[in-house]
Amino acid sequence: MQNEKNTQDNFMDKLNDFIQRNRKKIFAVLGIFIILFVASIVFLAVKDSSEKKSIVQLEELTKKYDSLFSFFKEENSEVDLLITDLKNFAGNKKGIAPSKAWALIAEIYVNREDWSKAEEAFIKSAGTGAKTYLGPISLFNAAAAAEEQGKLESALSLLKECLSHNFEFPSAPRAQFSIGRINEQLGNTSDAIEAYRAVMINWPDMPVWQQLARSRILVLEIN
Repeated sequence: MQNEKNTQDNFMDKLNDFIQRNRKKIFAVLGIFIILFVASIVFLAVKDSSEKKSIVQLEELTKKYDSLFSFFKEENSEVDLLITDLKNFAGNKKGIAPSKAWALIAEIYVNREDWSKAEEAFIKSAGTGAKTYLGPISLFNAAAAAEEQGKLESALSLLKECLSHNFEFPSAPRAQFSIGRINEQLGNTSDAIEAYRAVMINWPDMPVWQQLARSRILVLEIN
């Protein structure tokens, strides 16, 4: 017991001596940790405040969007101003709020049937919201806008990107079926059949899409 006590005493003496000799370095390191800890708290507080402010701003812009909806199909200075405000709000930021802002811009262009600008805005929405559920939704809508312009290859690329997104797309079977449909338009029969078969394999619990895919495969194989 005495030897154990002496060992403990020696260890404490050495530890105390080490602390005394290196106290400046130790306090400096502790000071850095404290500064980093405080800085992280401040950063999170500012970030939370900024996000709340963004949500409030987006809600105001959305209300303006709703109030002007009936004027979207025609040239209107207030609608143009809203587009400018939404672009300024989105800026170069990332996240759900700026992604929704770009989606609102895209919807205005959809109502105007300005498919080129709609596609561009949806792609920006997808990029801005790449780490959110809005990513695949915007990619799908961008594909639809591309198809309206006859840009079938671009539409295919966007649909494939939509399906491979980190966030699952709720209408994935529809996107996969669209890949088959567009391949049909391009005359890529084998690719179309493969796309339709993917619908049947990956979504067996979706009877509507199963039936549609099966019927297209039958038509293509007969022809």
